[in-house]
This record gives sequence, structure tokens and C-alpha cells, in this order.
Amino acid sequence: MKTFAAITPVLALVAAAVVSAPAFAADLTVEFPAAAPQGQIMVALFGSEANYGGEGQPVRYAMVDAAGGQKSATFEGLPDGDYAVRAFHDLNGDGKMNTNPFGMPTEPYAFSNNAVGNMDPASWERARFTAAGVAVQSIDLK
Repeated sequence: MKTFAAITPVLALVAAAVVSAPAFAADLTVEFPAAAPQGQIMVALFGSEANYGGEGQPVRYAMVDAAGGQKSATFEGLPDGDYAVRAFHDLNGDGKMNTNPFGMPTEPYAFSNNAVGNMDPASWERARFTAAGVAVQSIDLK
């Protein structure tokens, strides 16, 4: 009986942690089905408009080895919510998105929902999607 009395508070804490734990998506997979088999695809996942549109940090990031045959990145254990993806295909392997003298990208890039911008990156509203449970974004690099 003393053992049960000692374990009861621990069980109560565990039960409280399970009840108050945030909801998690099983995973989010970002696919690039038409990517050229060279270089790497740099993927940044943002969880807020402020970070997506400003100098904020992504929630997560990944590098897809396109030269090695990879065509997707999976982000596991994300809290359910709204996200947006920015990606570019680093064809020459220098780790950055190359641009011409006018600042226009010279390497393929894309946004979630295959959203497009008008002389700027696609807006949060166009690129935003909700991840809950299992989610997949199929993106065409342009």
C-alpha cells in the first residue's frame, strides 16, 4: 500500500503532462518531384508571418541532396499549425542563392503552395498552409 501511495503523485504528474502536451503533426514532407539531379535543395520552414517575411529564423531547415537522388525532406514532430516554405536549388554548391546584377535569382527557387510573388518573394498569405496529422507539400522549383 505504501508503494502505491508513493507512485500515485508520479502518475498524476505524468497524466498532467500528457493532457497538457501540445498537439503534434505526425510529419510534414516537402517534395520536389521535378528537381534536377544536381546540387542541393535548401529548404527553410517558417512558423509565423513575422519570421517568414523578415529576418527571423526558420522553425526548421533541411538540405535535400538532389545530386544523390533525394527529392524530399521530412520534418517530424511539428506542432499543428500554420507554416510556409521557402526553398532554392543550389545548383553550383556554393551554399547561397545566386542572383544577377539586378538581384534576380539565377538558380531555381519556390515557395509552398507553389505560390508566386510579384517582383518579391511570395507573401505569407499565399505560401501559408496548415500542417496537422500527416501533411505533404509538392513544390515545383522555377
